[in-house]
Parts: sequence; structure tokens; C-alpha cells
Amino acid sequence: MASDKSGRTPHPFDVATVEKLIGLMTDHDLSEVDLHDGDSRIRLRRGSTMVAHAPVAAMPVAAAPVHVAAPAAAPAPAAAPAADTKKYHVITSPTPGTFYAKPSPEEPAYVKVGSKLTNDTVVCKIEAMKIFNDITADCTGTIVEILVDNAQPVEYGQPLFKVDVG
Repeated sequence: MASDKSGRTPHPFDVATVEKLIGLMTDHDLSEVDLHDGDSRIRLRRGSTMVAHAPVAAMPVAAAPVHVAAPAAAPAPAAAPAADTKKYHVITSPTPGTFYAKPSPEEPAYVKVGSKLTNDTVVCKIEAMKIFNDITADCTGTIVEILVDNAQPVEYGQPLFKVDVG
């Protein structure tokens, strides 16, 4: 792909356009932009990898470094006659950021194992770029497992809670 500084007619996905898109993503707290122009396509994602398809060359997206916590060791399974094959609803992170289980350090957690949920129950906060977002359950049921620790960094789509909706 030719640089937009070469004097040629700029391509819809030239460097200046991509830089403007990155700025818009930051200004409007967007996690993904996916554009098509004929056979050309560009997808920009914050907090994950960027995918570009021919004939567009891959361009790095400036993003804050994200610290990924090492996966926790799985607890030893309890001796039970049959494995738990029940399917649970999983509440996932809608954005990369820092998971907070409490509204403030001196207050109790939003939810704990056994808490009953409605669609509007706030289950946690995710802080991204100094903006704190309330995360609601968007389901009814009972918390059966909390999958992340307080103040742990999380990624887009990362499982946060298992909910028994049955």
C-alpha cells in the first residue's frame, strides 16, 4: 500500500484515515471499528489483535498496554459420584479494563456466590481509561461462581461470572 504522502490519490484506508479512526475510537470509547470498501476491509480493535484483509496492509493500532494475569490454577475437583454437566450462563466483560467487585474498598461486594440476580442487578464495575462502567447481569438467576478477583485486569469477552438461570 502506498503512503498517503506519496502524492497519489489517498486510498480510503490511508495512514491519515486510520489515525483519525483511532482518534474516534478513543474519543467515543469504541472497542472495534470494521470498514469495507469494495474488496478492501479493515478492522481495528482496542484491547485485542487487529485483523486486516488484502489488499490493505496491517497497521499497528496505538493502545495502552494491557497486563494479562496468569490463569489461576484450577481447584482440585471435589470427590463426587457424577460430574457437574449443568450448563451455566456466563456473564462476560463488555470491555477491556480493571474488574472491581465492590463500589469502594470499604463497601461490600456487589454480588457473591448465591446472590440472586435480575436483569438490572449491577454485578461489578469495569474501569477503562478512568471511566467506571456499571456491568449489569442482563439475566435472572443465581451466581454460582465468580471467575475473577477484585482489581484484576480483564479483556473484552472474558468470563466474569457463572449464573444458574434454571
